[in-house]
Amino acid sequence: MSAPSGSPHPAASSRIPPKLGGAAASGAAAPAGPGPGPHQQNGPAQNQMQVPSGCGFHPQSYIAASGHYSQGPGKMTSLPLDSQCDDYYSGLYRAPTQNVVTANTARPQPGAQQMYGSLPPASHGPGSTLGSFQGAGSSASHLRTSASQPFSSFVNHYNSPATYSDNSSVAAQGFPSTCGHYALSTVSNAAYPSVSYPSLPAGDPYGQQMFTSQNAPTVRPIRDNSFSGQNTAISHPSPLPPPPSQQYHQQQSLSGYNTFAWSASGLPSTQDNLIQNHTSLATANNPANPVADTLSCSVMQNVQPPKSSPVVSAVLSGASSTRTPPAASRPVEPLASVTRPSELLQQKGVDSSSTTSSASPMPNSYDALEGGSYPDMLSSSASSPAPDPAPDPDPDPDPAPAAPQPSKLAKPFGYGYPALQPGYQNATAPLNSGAPPSSPVYSGFQQYAQQYPGMNQLSSSLGGLSLQSSSQPESLRPVNLTQERNILPMTPVWAPVPNLNLDLKKLNCSPDSFRCTLTNIPQTQALLNKAKLPLGLLLHPFRDLTQLPVITSNTIVRCRSCRTYINPFVSFIDQRRWKCNLCYRVNDVPEEFMYNPLTRSYGEPHKRPEVQNSTVEFIASSDYMLRPPQPAVYLFVLDVSHNAVEAGYLTILCHSLLENLDKLPGDSRTRIGFMTFDSTIHFYNLQEGLSQPQMLIVSDIDDVFLPTPDSLLVNLYESKELIKDLLNALPNMFTNTRETHSALGPALQAAFKLMSPTGGRVSVFQTQLSSLGAGLLQSREDPNQRSSTKVVQHLGPATDFYKKLALDCSGQQTAVDLFLLSSQYSDLASLACMSKYSAGCIYYYPSFHYTHNPSQAEKLQKDLKRYLTRKIGFEAVMRIRCTKGLSMHTFHGNFFVRSTDLLSLANINPDAGFAVQLSIEESLTDTSLVCFQTALLYTSSKGERRIRVHTLCLPVVSSLADVYAGADVQASICLLANMAVDRSISSSLSDARDALVNAVVDSLSAYGSTVSNLQHSGLIAPSSLKLFPLYVLALLKQKAFRTGTSTRLDDRVYAMCQIKCQPLVHLMKMIHPNLYRIDRLTDEGAVHVNDRVVPQPPLQKLSAEKLTRDGAFLMDCGSVFYIWIGKSCDSNFIEDVLGYPNFASIPQKMTHLPELDTLSSERARSFITWLRDNRPLNPILHVVKDESPAKTEFFQHLIEDRTEAAFSYYEFLLHVQQQICK
Repeated sequence: MSAPSGSPHPAASSRIPPKLGGAAASGAAAPAGPGPGPHQQNGPAQNQMQVPSGCGFHPQSYIAASGHYSQGPGKMTSLPLDSQCDDYYSGLYRAPTQNVVTANTARPQPGAQQMYGSLPPASHGPGSTLGSFQGAGSSASHLRTSASQPFSSFVNHYNSPATYSDNSSVAAQGFPSTCGHYALSTVSNAAYPSVSYPSLPAGDPYGQQMFTSQNAPTVRPIRDNSFSGQNTAISHPSPLPPPPSQQYHQQQSLSGYNTFAWSASGLPSTQDNLIQNHTSLATANNPANPVADTLSCSVMQNVQPPKSSPVVSAVLSGASSTRTPPAASRPVEPLASVTRPSELLQQKGVDSSSTTSSASPMPNSYDALEGGSYPDMLSSSASSPAPDPAPDPDPDPDPAPAAPQPSKLAKPFGYGYPALQPGYQNATAPLNSGAPPSSPVYSGFQQYAQQYPGMNQLSSSLGGLSLQSSSQPESLRPVNLTQERNILPMTPVWAPVPNLNLDLKKLNCSPDSFRCTLTNIPQTQALLNKAKLPLGLLLHPFRDLTQLPVITSNTIVRCRSCRTYINPFVSFIDQRRWKCNLCYRVNDVPEEFMYNPLTRSYGEPHKRPEVQNSTVEFIASSDYMLRPPQPAVYLFVLDVSHNAVEAGYLTILCHSLLENLDKLPGDSRTRIGFMTFDSTIHFYNLQEGLSQPQMLIVSDIDDVFLPTPDSLLVNLYESKELIKDLLNALPNMFTNTRETHSALGPALQAAFKLMSPTGGRVSVFQTQLSSLGAGLLQSREDPNQRSSTKVVQHLGPATDFYKKLALDCSGQQTAVDLFLLSSQYSDLASLACMSKYSAGCIYYYPSFHYTHNPSQAEKLQKDLKRYLTRKIGFEAVMRIRCTKGLSMHTFHGNFFVRSTDLLSLANINPDAGFAVQLSIEESLTDTSLVCFQTALLYTSSKGERRIRVHTLCLPVVSSLADVYAGADVQASICLLANMAVDRSISSSLSDARDALVNAVVDSLSAYGSTVSNLQHSGLIAPSSLKLFPLYVLALLKQKAFRTGTSTRLDDRVYAMCQIKCQPLVHLMKMIHPNLYRIDRLTDEGAVHVNDRVVPQPPLQKLSAEKLTRDGAFLMDCGSVFYIWIGKSCDSNFIEDVLGYPNFASIPQKMTHLPELDTLSSERARSFITWLRDNRPLNPILHVVKDESPAKTEFFQHLIEDRTEAAFSYYEFLLHVQQQICK
């Protein structure tokens, strides 16, 4: 389908040489329309803890390195009205857009005592913009690193002047907003308790259209802060809200905000050396921009927004960063001339976290549908309407930065420490040392009748909950890491419970779905900077739940200002009004919400299920649709080259599809299609009425077309027999092929064309390097460099072809899942972009062969079973909201960011995890609680539009001790792992490793100098962070970041991909495996699961000293299990569990436990089955005999032991202590 006149063109991604960031920008604006009430204390009393006397605060030390940036389209003109409704899903991409780059400015921060070098100035010529777009740029998030040598520190570590510079900036993108209304009957899901409410009469759902056009923003230089720890105020003018009739009646209108007018002025910033954030957004020059989008009640009525402040709508992808643009241009200032080698490394490679504008012209109406962020976000409070402020036309230019101080380099990491460990204190860890002080009381599903305390009662109910008390909490107990040897708890590490009262704890969101790195939120950014801890969220929004309240209601109650969904943490002023817990606006309670059909009572809105459960799912009305729900569409694109046929994966795939064809998520409209490729592309006509499948071959891979577009995707149930015939024939159709080439790129182009009208899921199976046509790749791996301790190259993509195509797919609501089954290098770094930017997932099977590697074949079969049958959501968007004063600036995961905070997810699956970094823009002194809310709007496989909402509540603290007491070490390490992946690609692997070590050094140094008053000679950490050094060491020895150990490039890249998209619970097993002794399993402490008794053996430390020759040990690494059998293991255990008479008779390659009728066998299999349940990837089981060659891989996971290339745990502690003492 051709693009309509005036449609936009895509922009090729590009890279801008990075520079160190400078000052933050801030500003305040009085909101328009009704705002929050008078400025006063919001929420309950604050939690406080007394800092011990005699503790001082040291100024901070930061070392930074910047990243690369990508650009994309920047603006879009409005389309004709008919094409907005019908044709925006067609491919509208023709010509690339060139980059628009601005000059850089620099500004030092007065009073800052920090030390940086910066890059030499780089000149960039402005490029012309083709089509209707201008570029949009943003940068990666980064960790702090030291100088060129690993793990170095600096002279005057806390006392050096700061040097800052600015980043290039390009214009941001805006989308016209279009929303057609469609009628949809609400259907409850039988799997969940459903609450049905009477429906209001619906008018004509097709009679409303609204669209806006946005003028192109001009490019202005901005001030860029290299770190997330900054105080930046973002001002959003508040438009007048629509009348209540348009708010709550779905047949009339839907209110939402999807554009932001930002003005900023200079403000000194405090910076955090833990979390680095290079940002780049530009303001618009044309004042004629919309500030709010709402649907009009009139048919075909155009909404004319107020013409005041310019609009900035940034579009980002991958792990993305957003910040506030300044109000006006600044003159170019010279940069500091000192350049560090570690920074120069960043000018090579591709930044995985770079901003990429959408290559699709699809209107950004999702922003209007789901509702935007605060229209008055972070602006000054006002109770009456006020005019929108105009941006400062010409702020004063920034002065030139100061020169950095010279640094003193430390010894390289890994040298100069004793190999033998002196005797520690051999204290046995208590059984409950890993558990929180009280048992977790998280609940995703609560009884509806539970009374919720209003916000005015929370202050009194939270009284006395401050950590400041006569007895010190367990989480703050000082731990001498160099003396206490057994710090690893014998039970799994639980998430810390937020310091709230019991009622709020019961109502709070489960940490399995929503988790923060700090369960006590610092009151100010300065306090967060002193703690030197990362602040962010870990999300698992679509995970499988056994109980989920599903609400069918005509009215979805939301805040009229910030569009927050009503939740357990709002407060009811009276029966007719409720106060938003995010922006504090007072809203009216709709009449329908007064009635509770469960209790059949009226006038008790606080007893509604929406207010009694922190996780709920709404059946959405047609107001939340851009088009009628599309059917579930599945397309399989299969490599059938000679290499693929030899590997034998087709047999497994076709067999799995035949077994699970009826279990594919969907309804009677489900459609399916197949494509195969080698040097040509083969389509299959499966239209009903044919006697057998018909193969159609397209040999012109340079100009791919669809031979019969209407018969390649067929109804699953109408053509089921033809589909089965094809699946039975496929494994033998290419047995004698001699084609060795792979035209993967053209095959993906054809798949995109085929899926564009409806969207859906594309499953690609690839076995070798793409060698023909568009997107062809060359081998970039040097096998001799796999063990290098120096620079690891080619972690980024070799071409932007796959990234561009992924953005096109995302625009057409199509996700691409990649199955890579290869025995040779296949450049996963390039291919992964297809899944990363289209919200797909990646499966990797190295050395796959159907007969030679049966364990991989079995793993593929079991992975396919879950992949084909698990729940799936289509055409999804996700937005994260937070209390006013907090802001999000960097996202991690597989998605595409269509606006500053709206994640576009063509598909969503229950195994996908996300992370986001936070900063504190304004002081939180006026509230004792902060809340975070995630809203996931998606279409179910049954064709229902649904909204899943999670809400998390956390206390605000003003004491540094409280901040440390609430640290969640597992969430912190997972967030740091995501940041380190970005740093590896944007800068270098050594920089990322250095930054991880510096994260430990800085946090423990800050704790020792500000909170702990103990004068120990050892390394002191609070109990909440006692596992922090151990987890960082484990991360350094993980495949993604290890050096000195032979690691295939594809293996390393896959590990990085897993870090970016795995939920916390699975990622932690990948970082720090669990080790159990299983030859002495008993029923003591066992749990009962589905009439099955599951033993619970204690955890063992990951050290060879725990392995005894007379024992058997199970290691759970997440995606693989190892059972290590000692040479002197009890023969009874070997016979009862393994089925062999003695140790010598155990085969070298054993991957299954036989089902034997013995108690030991039943216990062992029950425990392993329990561990395997609900894993996104089916773990392979390897039985490893002591002294066998296969034990090498097993021993690499014993992270507390020394290797030739890495420290032991004790040596690592000595290194950290040495860095702190400098």
